[in-house]
Amino acid sequence: MHNLELSEQEILRRQSLDELRKLGIEPYPAAQYEVNATSVSIKNDFDTLEEKKETMCVAGRIMSRRIMGKAAFVEIMDSEGRIQVYIARDEICLDEDKTLYDVVFKKLLDIGDFIGITGKVFRTQMGEKSLRAETLTVLSKSLKPLPIVKTKDGVTYDAFTDPEQRYRQRYVDLIVNEGIKDIFIKRTEIFNAMREIFNKEGYLEVDTPVLQSIPGGATARPFITHHNALNIPLYLRIANELYLKRLIVGGFEGVYEFSRDFRNEGMDRTHNPEFTVMEIYVAYKDYKWMMEFTENMLEKVALKVLGTTKTKVGDREIDFKAPYPRVTMIDAIKEHTGIDITGMDETQLRDVCKQLHIEVDETMGKGKLIDEIFGEKAESNYIQPTFIIDYPKEMSPLSKRHRNNPELTERFELFVNGKELANAYSELNDPIDQRERFEEQLRLSEKGDDEAMFVDQDFLRSLEYGMPPTAGMGIGMDRLTMLLTGQTSIQEVLLFPQMRPEKKEKKDPVEKYTEIGIPEKWIIVLQKAGYNEVESLKEANPNKLHQEICGLNKKHKLGLNNPTIDEVKQWTNH
Repeated sequence: MHNLELSEQEILRRQSLDELRKLGIEPYPAAQYEVNATSVSIKNDFDTLEEKKETMCVAGRIMSRRIMGKAAFVEIMDSEGRIQVYIARDEICLDEDKTLYDVVFKKLLDIGDFIGITGKVFRTQMGEKSLRAETLTVLSKSLKPLPIVKTKDGVTYDAFTDPEQRYRQRYVDLIVNEGIKDIFIKRTEIFNAMREIFNKEGYLEVDTPVLQSIPGGATARPFITHHNALNIPLYLRIANELYLKRLIVGGFEGVYEFSRDFRNEGMDRTHNPEFTVMEIYVAYKDYKWMMEFTENMLEKVALKVLGTTKTKVGDREIDFKAPYPRVTMIDAIKEHTGIDITGMDETQLRDVCKQLHIEVDETMGKGKLIDEIFGEKAESNYIQPTFIIDYPKEMSPLSKRHRNNPELTERFELFVNGKELANAYSELNDPIDQRERFEEQLRLSEKGDDEAMFVDQDFLRSLEYGMPPTAGMGIGMDRLTMLLTGQTSIQEVLLFPQMRPEKKEKKDPVEKYTEIGIPEKWIIVLQKAGYNEVESLKEANPNKLHQEICGLNKKHKLGLNNPTIDEVKQWTNH
């Protein structure tokens, strides 16, 4: 990387890197560094460690330091937290050579560098639990300065808060912003708590294909890719439902999978193109059993992760304590619109949408129209966990017909904080009925619905071998994590959310500059001065431009022969 592309801090850090090597210190050592304690374990066991005078060894990143001549206080951060280290020159440099302290520590190390410390615990005069260094080892030199957040008189300066930067550079966000790491620790705890519940019941965790020849199991627009060896299109899965049901056909009684799914749709505060869903299928159960199982599981997960069933999202307190109310889809629409859609055909539903000022298009069938009415007018009202049950048949191509009403299906969705969290069915296991439902989806697809389901002939074949009565449920893990960590944006609970490509400054190629007589060696200097396009030179003041580039030449010690003012005038008058 050319020095002109680096900030002053970055140049100084690279110089320190070279100096360390000249002193025979490798800034990126290969050998294992044996750590026997963490910042938290030292604080927790402090009294015992102080009494036994044990030598502790910690490693971490320098986050702050206060040098007072021959001694210094340094705060280092490891994976669990921060601890203060006292470094005295004569205690880490036992012989006459004081280079390790006077040069390496004081001049060549920076905030952000990784060091290893061995020493004994002690309490400072202020009563802070600290470590007194006996040895110091350089473990990694950081070449970019961290955005160090400072607080003075209750005001925070230089905070790393821009979401665009935080999500794009999550590694920096995790280092400098308190509480971010806790969100992702909780996320893993949620997954582990669910696994524990399922495993205790004897259900088997499985893996099913991400690359699928038919994207089934949901209504969504898929991502398409190509397999070169087979010369066929493949799809990134939109759901794993049909594979898990095949396993129930194959004789497993209960299977589940934490599945990375992909949908080629919009991005917003609750949607990311790739997301995690947990799907579970249990033989010989129905959707009523699955409702009880779901509410009890969520109560247990909340208690395990938070120690309470209550969580706060914004100003709202949400309580996951079971049981949750059950409201039929038709009653929910009736309650929030005053309209009873029972028995309505497509034309009547279109009239209802018009009456309610809901935008619809010609590709939408009955299922999509009902979904739009519920989505626009009802779902945002369900803040506390609520099961919306008994969906119309057209909305649920994989769900069993309702035992009491053939126009409905045995399906529920769980709504929390106005958003869908889980979706479940008494699974359709009648192969003839399932084929007819798929064919209806095919008609919708031909009508222009690009989210309609594909017909999966192999799945139909599996059903023809016989699938026992089964209950299935899928739960959005990202949304559940949002609820249990109090976040309102999905990007906050994904370590690396999808981002638009980083904008790069437009720069003219070298040839455009050389064509008008500018020597190649001066092009990067001109671009550093902000003249990224030849056209911009026309507006430049030649005297000011001459001063700027000669100043950059001197400041960055480039050793170039400065152009004359007349040469610069020629560049600006091309």
